[in-house]
Amino acid sequence: MDGDPAVESELDSFSLTLPLPYRIAIAIVLGVWAWGVNLHYLSLAKIDVPSLIQYPGRPSPRTDPSHHLSTYRLATLLSIPLGLSLLIFWAFSHRKPELVIYYDFLPISYLFLLLGLFLLPIRQFSSAGRTRFLTTLRRVSIGGIAQTGKGKFGDILLADVLTSYAKIIADLFVALCMFFSSNGSATKRPDRGCGGQYIVPIVIAIPSMIRFRQCMIEYLRVRDSNRRNGGIGAHGWGGQHLANALKYATAFPVIIFSALQRNLSLDHEDIGVTETTLYRLWLVAVFTNSFYSFYWDVAKDWDLTLFSAQRSSPSHPFGLRPRLFFPAKEFYYFAIGTDLMLRCTWSLKLSPHLDHFADFESGIFLLEFLEVARRWMWVFFRVETEWGRGFNAAILGAPGQDDVLLGDYESEPGDSD
Repeated sequence: MDGDPAVESELDSFSLTLPLPYRIAIAIVLGVWAWGVNLHYLSLAKIDVPSLIQYPGRPSPRTDPSHHLSTYRLATLLSIPLGLSLLIFWAFSHRKPELVIYYDFLPISYLFLLLGLFLLPIRQFSSAGRTRFLTTLRRVSIGGIAQTGKGKFGDILLADVLTSYAKIIADLFVALCMFFSSNGSATKRPDRGCGGQYIVPIVIAIPSMIRFRQCMIEYLRVRDSNRRNGGIGAHGWGGQHLANALKYATAFPVIIFSALQRNLSLDHEDIGVTETTLYRLWLVAVFTNSFYSFYWDVAKDWDLTLFSAQRSSPSHPFGLRPRLFFPAKEFYYFAIGTDLMLRCTWSLKLSPHLDHFADFESGIFLLEFLEVARRWMWVFFRVETEWGRGFNAAILGAPGQDDVLLGDYESEPGDSD
């Protein structure tokens, strides 16, 4: 339990040590470190991530730092002021509720510094990488997606990462809303109704909306390509993109039913649904989103055969696939089990009504941390799968299994992103 009776009127015990703005900052900085580890290990596995995301190569590979080293440097640049800010905050606040609230400008200042470090052209700290990130983020933020061969896979990776940061993005909105509210403070007990009852649920839904729109764009591209070619091409009619869009759409009922449950003042009878029925609908939505997402991770994003008739085959270990780039099959089984567990908990985390209770603050942060870790793990296998698809296409002369990213349509000159 986080609740401390001595400070229950203002803050829970966990928030006295790590107020909401610092939790947001830690999650963002951890994400940068995680991406550096992704790049580092995948390079050791001889998987060229920059080529997959269409990132420009180093002008001088022998003298210029590697991509993962540049990412580590950026993460260090972000971590040092975060550590100093935390130490100063702890020294000044002494975990006293009134001082924690008074010194809220310290964590908020770091959040603005974090934004500045991403925007300022500091050449020594991966300036090109940050510029590329912001360019991609600008396109992705409205659900845009690049053409095949022009950074499409990178757009998909970033948009999927944003879905894992959905609740963190919503908490960022809450912290800023509280800070700029009259008589408000960003380090008070989080008010996730700040700005209105349904603003936070809408913010949580935005990353899923982005991926939904990207999937629909891909479907329309395939359909237009088939129309130009006078028939269905080798990569089908685009149904897989519609199925992927449906996966992201399953997050919306979870968020909607959760928002209705959180706002207990709403008269559910007015919409013809009792509170008990609403709870049951929410459970169905959570179950659907969790297991559909898990199935898609394993069968589509990682191209494993666990859910196919070919799960048992002499050509590959049970439930996996013939070509594995990582050294031990146990890695894949661990990833499957971990993904299942954390997919279920993350669906619960999408639910705004769970944070209605103050004692959940440490649990909320733990689930956010676990989701960042799950996405970090997912990236390893998602990138490995895409590399394997390219290997099949380039070396074997045939499309990879369920290859929906490499040449799923033929673009005409003048096609827009």
